[in-house]
Amino acid sequence: MKIITPKTIWLTGLSGAGKSAIAIALKSKMDNEKLTCIILDGDILRSGLNKDLGFLNEDRSENIRRTAEVAKIINDAGINVIAAMISPFKSDRSNAAKLIGHEHFREVHVSTPLEVCEARDPKKLYRLVREGVIENFTGISSPYEVPDEPDLTLDTSILSLDAASERLFSLMQD
Repeated sequence: MKIITPKTIWLTGLSGAGKSAIAIALKSKMDNEKLTCIILDGDILRSGLNKDLGFLNEDRSENIRRTAEVAKIINDAGINVIAAMISPFKSDRSNAAKLIGHEHFREVHVSTPLEVCEARDPKKLYRLVREGVIENFTGISSPYEVPDEPDLTLDTSILSLDAASERLFSLMQD
């Protein structure tokens, strides 16, 4: 399989939805096919490139803008990108698509229900939100705007990691 146009697969969804796990599984499939790709994970970017940003709406928008700029540079070098970002606002995802280029950008909604994400709570963030320690938390005290027409929707409460990554792998070929 050969991907002619490098893609940015933009995984959007709530914390704990499975974005990072799906990104890692897709990268493994791509590596097996000798297709180069890079993961841009929101948590990792916030510990480095975007560590100066908080969680106000303006900071969230800037986080997405910077990530899209990096993804564009990587795509322009002929390399695929898997961006795993909560990216809660439609306008920011739309701006990312414009910046990266619609021919490269694929929006994927990881639509795992809030109850499932909260039950998983891998980083114990939902617990801290419920205890009042964290404010402006997407899906609870800050909005998450569901994509209107994503290129693909994946619900990790009903799809296995392998099935989700297979669907994404197929999307890479479009």
